[in-house]
Amino acid sequence: MKALQHLKTINHHKKLVMEHCFKVGLYKQGLFHDLSKYSPAEFFVGCRYYQGTRSPNNAEREATGYSTAWLHHKGRNKHHYEYWIDYSESCERGIVGQKMPVKYVVEMFMDRVAASKTYEGESYTDKYPLEYYEKGAAQLGDMIHPETAALLYKLLKMLAEYGEERTFVYIRKTVLRKKSSFFVKFFKSFKNYC
Repeated sequence: MKALQHLKTINHHKKLVMEHCFKVGLYKQGLFHDLSKYSPAEFFVGCRYYQGTRSPNNAEREATGYSTAWLHHKGRNKHHYEYWIDYSESCERGIVGQKMPVKYVVEMFMDRVAASKTYEGESYTDKYPLEYYEKGAAQLGDMIHPETAALLYKLLKMLAEYGEERTFVYIRKTVLRKKSSFFVKFFKSFKNYC
């Protein structure tokens, strides 16, 4: 088992996601991202199938036909579109992807960027996350909600074309822009009154 190497890999990935999330204002998600990877159900499988160049979940899937670690992980982490798969309102459509809240789509984007950086290392470019997504996107079908897929694709394309800094600014100022809450508006008007 390669426990130390696996721990270093997940720590590196988690650190990158945290840094990226902090840059766009998702502090809580940055801190709590992928904590289930440290649980025995995921960590020990990761150690057993560790390779360093790709997710150990893929190696477990090849060896056994499915990944127990992935099944555990996707059921506990809202930044994976698989978490949001449920029955549709119409019986004809069956099981489909539900629309993800925007903050989780952004975290999913950050997760993909960080995973690409982690596994590609020195050869990483801002185009890689988009290329990786496009290889598998055709197979997603109804498993990812169209609006979720559109936002994720838009962010990946923007990253590939304009780079990380500009994409993160766009996410912070446009995608995650929140309307002021009642209390913020109240205190601003109170401050102006005094």
